[in-house]
Amino acid sequence: MEIENGYYIGIDIGSTASKTIVLDEKTVVDAFTLPTGWNGRETAQGIYETLLKKGYAASMRCVATGYGRICVDYADKIVTEITCHGRGGWALFHKNSTIIDVGGQDTKIIKVENGQVIDFLMNDKCAAGTGKFIEVMATRLGATLEEMYQMAESGNALSISAMCTVFAESEVISHIGAGEKREDIAAGVIDSVASKVSNLAMRFGITEHIVLTGGLSGSPYFVKILSQKLGSSVITDSFARYAGALGAALIAARKNTIHLPNNR
Repeated sequence: MEIENGYYIGIDIGSTASKTIVLDEKTVVDAFTLPTGWNGRETAQGIYETLLKKGYAASMRCVATGYGRICVDYADKIVTEITCHGRGGWALFHKNSTIIDVGGQDTKIIKVENGQVIDFLMNDKCAAGTGKFIEVMATRLGATLEEMYQMAESGNALSISAMCTVFAESEVISHIGAGEKREDIAAGVIDSVASKVSNLAMRFGITEHIVLTGGLSGSPYFVKILSQKLGSSVITDSFARYAGALGAALIAARKNTIHLPNNR
């Protein structure tokens, strides 16, 4: 059933940020991000109020995904992140590819062929190889995320080898206590996450095209380091952080692709 003069909404509630995509029949008409905060239900309500204020909620079909997808009680359907990132990644790049999504709580490696997920692998629940570890370590170093990447780019990476978040943080604290340069510690943190992500991807097996989605796709420095670790160029897009929400919206619209914003 099509929605007459309506909208198709994809909501991806992550552990750190929540992304929303709004489609009409032909194109992406809106995209916005809200911090998830401590309560997913409050975030979901904030998204609904934003949709209402913008005039999208009167006639919409909504699909929710992500860490807090069960909090979106007005969603017509709840779909896994694997499926949504696969669908969104295909819509962005139209390539048979290995999609890597580095989230706040986990990292997902997804193989997509002809728009369909054919296999996937996730890391364990430890966050040492995720974006959350970078965020926590940036706070420990008294830096914003943007400053963290800037420092890392001018540093020489120190070793941070522990697989567990707690032990990895202890290594960082030891480096701080030893008076190491912040730039070198920052470079070590980014290098550590990229190594863990690349090891997971290589264990799973990568295809010719490697796509990075999620929050870390917005960091050219992380993309560069991950490409070096994998020995292959990683492609991304300024819209790739919305891949999960885009996939959810496409599922709501029962489409595989849509016109994307030219200014993304």
